[in-house]
Amino acid sequence: MNLQLDEGKVTELILRSYFEDLLDSLRSDVVVVGAGPAGLTAAWYLGRDGYKVVVLERNLAVGGGMWGGGNLCSRILVQEPASAILAEAGVRLIPQGEGYYVADAVEAVAGLTLRAVGAGARIFNALTVEDLVVHHGRVEGVVVQWTPVIRSGLHVDPVSFRARAVVDATGHGAELVRKVVEKAKGSLPSPTGGLLGEGAMWAAEGERLVVEKTGQVFPGLYVAGMAVAAVFGTPRMGPIFGGMLLSGEKVAALVKKELSGCKCRAA
Repeated sequence: MNLQLDEGKVTELILRSYFEDLLDSLRSDVVVVGAGPAGLTAAWYLGRDGYKVVVLERNLAVGGGMWGGGNLCSRILVQEPASAILAEAGVRLIPQGEGYYVADAVEAVAGLTLRAVGAGARIFNALTVEDLVVHHGRVEGVVVQWTPVIRSGLHVDPVSFRARAVVDATGHGAELVRKVVEKAKGSLPSPTGGLLGEGAMWAAEGERLVVEKTGQVFPGLYVAGMAVAAVFGTPRMGPIFGGMLLSGEKVAALVKKELSGCKCRAA
């Protein structure tokens, strides 16, 4: 192989490509925070309908809790009708009868990620959302910092991403919704107006309610996936991911409904 490599050129090409994408992503239609199964599904369904979507993931790897399967066994369970979402993503499903399917956790994450990126969503990893942009009682963006900076304890001022809608898919912590309550003094559509915290395990109810209660919880801010359970106190469901997929599909439909008619105009 007669290939001349210049270290400076390598660095230049990487940085130029990355920051060109980053700069173009500072204003978008939708920012999805959290690249777990719900967030990836939402990004995929929004992107394929022509919306400009940015996904922010605080960790180095996407996939959320799906990577670990059940108890570090890299298999997950999905059920009908959510199984159709994984099938469309090209993930192989092993029928188990009674509407149950087993899938490889790594393959499922890879399939959803590829679909989201293929639909035009831009995923930025190692970026933590530490605050919200709120104007006149509406969430209009997020405030971000590099995850290593936050974990190092350095005091460095963050930057912001603007969007017409923001999806909290941060999982068990429901971190964006917490910011609304703490900083914007927002009242949530829960019985107390605040976060109730997820309940004990009840897989069937957890799957049903996480989809049922997916939606807008504050002007401009939507909640999907396990963040729904944290807000509304619904049960956890363990390594069963159908509800996560269906929640991502539903939140995408709700966001599209609100933004329809002017989807060509990013924030």
